[in-house]
Amino acid sequence: MADDVGNLHSQSAEIGPVGLYLVKVVVGDVGTPGAPIVNLALTVDAPSGNVSGIAEITQAVQGGNHRFPVSGHIYHTGLGQDQLLVALQGQFVYSVPPPAIGSFLAQFRAGLAVDKTWNGHGGFDYLNTHVDNVPVKRV
Repeated sequence: MADDVGNLHSQSAEIGPVGLYLVKVVVGDVGTPGAPIVNLALTVDAPSGNVSGIAEITQAVQGGNHRFPVSGHIYHTGLGQDQLLVALQGQFVYSVPPPAIGSFLAQFRAGLAVDKTWNGHGGFDYLNTHVDNVPVKRV
């Protein structure tokens, strides 16, 4: 019996990471000219499901790059192969292009459906940009 206890730590189980961990993903059609891409560096607290980190939007247009904090929560489907449903939100200061004058807080929202390796699909919204059903890949 004492031998069995020693093997517990070396056995693998079909559970995801536990505790606090870092994950980096890219969301969007990478390689498509002009497509907005979101890079996420997220700290995940697995027991609570809370997520926080940094989002960086890159797009090959004037004023298309933004970097800002995001936060959210992970939900589990619990059906069949468990999927992680990740809901994120954040804000960034957007300065209107000339000749207009001014800035405002732009809202960002993202929804991802990923497996335990953080690969899947998702979408995001900010300003007048709405992107749906694009790949999510862990980097």
